[in-house]
Amino acid sequence: MTEPCLFCRIAAGELPCHKLHEDDHVLAFLDLHPVRPGHALVIPRAHYPWFEDLPTDLACRITTLSQRIARTMKALYGVERVAMVYTGIHVAHAHAHLVPMHDVHDITSAAYLTEGPDRFTAPPSPPAGTLAATAAALRAGLARAG
Repeated sequence: MTEPCLFCRIAAGELPCHKLHEDDHVLAFLDLHPVRPGHALVIPRAHYPWFEDLPTDLACRITTLSQRIARTMKALYGVERVAMVYTGIHVAHAHAHLVPMHDVHDITSAAYLTEGPDRFTAPPSPPAGTLAATAAALRAGLARAG
């Protein structure tokens, strides 16, 4: 790798993000193109291109943090389920998506098919103030949950 990837730069603090949690091993932040409000990413700070490259203990850290965030999302958004999925489609740095599911199709490709089945269309990015408020609400929920 000649140049750090996007998520490596975010993890290093070179690029801004709306952080939900950070520690020495993992970082959680809001997706800039959310499927639903609160859509978050959980990444390892170290670079691993794909989910299957993660050491087991690191994958467990990501899952454990994702469970905490999911419980907070359920309480905050009043949803029955939160989807967790690793895709790795756009950034070759292992990352889990957490999406509060208001509809059974929230994590299907329908949100990305506005230009047809062979093209990708990112959902619109909310204003920075909306993302900041969403991140603050999730951080507060995480803090209350311990």
